[in-house]
Amino acid sequence: MPRYLFQGSYTADSWATQVRNQPDPIERIRPLVEACGGRIEEFYYCFGDDDIVLITDMPDDESAAAVSLAATAGGSLRSGRTTKLLTVEQGLAAMRRAAEVSAVYTPPTSTAVPRQAGQAASAPTA
Repeated sequence: MPRYLFQGSYTADSWATQVRNQPDPIERIRPLVEACGGRIEEFYYCFGDDDIVLITDMPDDESAAAVSLAATAGGSLRSGRTTKLLTVEQGLAAMRRAAEVSAVYTPPTSTAVPRQAGQAASAPTA
């Protein structure tokens, strides 16, 4: 099943409610994730721009979007974003594929030199 990273920041009102009542965030979000056919893999509070990080297994992009939309529509988040994750194997396969197809792409830069089919892309210079 595809894996997704949800990141979010709570509103001040949401934090006040949580500090006062100290509910279990996993038990609050689990029914939503499971109703969309998913499973919670990890949940963390964090420092920085985001207050929470949630990693889930979801059946598809639409289900992940439904979780994100429903959680955001609830009003407790001031910001949120969803990232589809790739395994290392998927990332390596994507890199192999990119190497295969890069010959047909000319980047829109002033230094781009059109390549001919079969010619490998050169490494970027600093």
